[in-house]
Amino acid sequence: MIKHIVMWKFKEEAEGKTRQENLDSVAESLQALRPIIPEIESMEIGQDIGVGRDTYDMVLVTTFDDTEALERYQHHPAHKAVSAYVAKVRTDRACVDFEFERF
Repeated sequence: MIKHIVMWKFKEEAEGKTRQENLDSVAESLQALRPIIPEIESMEIGQDIGVGRDTYDMVLVTTFDDTEALERYQHHPAHKAVSAYVAKVRTDRACVDFEFERF
């Protein structure tokens, strides 16, 4: 199994929306991917609760059967559309992909 974790920091304003409006919009767009991209085994989306230092605004945690499934997800037109929007509204991005065994 593959765990794909992506974190973003968002601009204060972008594309005519506030940071919070973009956070909410991106979360909705990511959730909409779940039923149309069958490679997604699981998906969690979270917004930072403001307790720590040097945090990111949003995290996406998804799981896939293998690297091929992750690649199909990344190349899916619906994912590319969400990714293109996020690129316009973020200031920073971090990503980690790792293998794990399902129990």
